[in-house]
Amino acid sequence: MTEPEQAAPAKPPVRVYLVDDHSMFRAGVRAELDTVTDAVEVVGEAGSVGEAVAGIAHHRPDVVLLDVHMPDGGGAEVLRRARKANPEVVFLALSVSDAAEDVIAVIRAGARGYVTKTISSTELATAVQRVRDGDAVFSPRLAGFVLDAFADRPGAAPINDPELDLLTPRERDVLRLLARGYAYKEIASELFISVKTVETHVSSVLRKTQLSNRYELSRWASDRRLV
Repeated sequence: MTEPEQAAPAKPPVRVYLVDDHSMFRAGVRAELDTVTDAVEVVGEAGSVGEAVAGIAHHRPDVVLLDVHMPDGGGAEVLRRARKANPEVVFLALSVSDAAEDVIAVIRAGARGYVTKTISSTELATAVQRVRDGDAVFSPRLAGFVLDAFADRPGAAPINDPELDLLTPRERDVLRLLARGYAYKEIASELFISVKTVETHVSSVLRKTQLSNRYELSRWASDRRLV
């Protein structure tokens, strides 16, 4: 007589930490995830970059659901600061934006995937479990942005961009951080220069590129793979 097969032990729930500057949205995500599955457990939440970095270090979640746009540096800044101390934590961007520059910036910063806030509760729970298990997860059409940005093109000629050649190395550094969502003060701290110098560099880049605002600069930098 053969021995009965033992059922595989159930996986523990995925421990999730929510980062979004809108408290009502965080409450809604928490309630929805609690309703649709027992496989995901929300262990904490934060509404700012500093609060998020401290909370992630304290709770050590499996997955961080991360908003891209926040007033004090955004999701890319949370990634930059939190991943140094918590390299095992996985980040999944959850944003209202489906703009290519936002997707590329947060994936370059280290997120495992990117889904938009139109996603259903069940799909979000599945996405959280998948990134915990090592998959990369994207909302429809967003994966194409990432493939285009990271694809190797063997034999392709180097891009000759006269506008890019006009920028000094320091202006490129400032532009790169600006496109990642850094505030002027944060750029100054990162590059060890004054806020006034950052403003001067940004004005110079705007003049040289003939662009008019930060959003246009971010798209311009993303198109040239500076982000």
